[in-house]
Amino acid sequence: MSPIWVFGYGSLIWNPGFAYDARVVGFVRDYRRVFYQGSTDHRGTPQFPGRTVTLEHQPGATCWGVAYSIKEEDKEIAMEYLEVREKQYDEKVYLDLYTDSSPKVPAVENVMVYFATANKETNENYLGPAPLDEMARQICLAQGPSGPNREYVFKLEDALNKLGVVDQHVQELANAVREYSDTELSK
Repeated sequence: MSPIWVFGYGSLIWNPGFAYDARVVGFVRDYRRVFYQGSTDHRGTPQFPGRTVTLEHQPGATCWGVAYSIKEEDKEIAMEYLEVREKQYDEKVYLDLYTDSSPKVPAVENVMVYFATANKETNENYLGPAPLDEMARQICLAQGPSGPNREYVFKLEDALNKLGVVDQHVQELANAVREYSDTELSK
């Protein structure tokens, strides 16, 4: 049987948490990474949600991340783990993964991607867009069982930098979080 591939574009980049036998850096087309998903179980609480990333459809956009190949014998344990970890994401989509060495033909077809939709009936934690300063404030104040929300932003920024990827949305938000933190600490 063939392996299953899972695409990470948030914390899965630096912390997959499951056994895998191959890792490919690449991108999916026509989606961009946005901090529109509320986190009430990892980087926030139901009373004060944090913000994590999801994908937003945008023709012509690319979202870089990491795809992991999971062998058949590891699939059941990995999927049980991912279903708990990614439970606030209400949809799974299958997209093709491209790489620098294969920008026109998919390097891997049908990579599974956890996706948070804007549908409030199936995704009660969707927060949607907000002004940058408002998102930075929320991220600076939110904390959950997995740690401070700002740590998530900075780890994502660092992980993308290590991949050689500049994501303007992540960079702008990380800078706004740093600025908000500096301003609040100097008070």
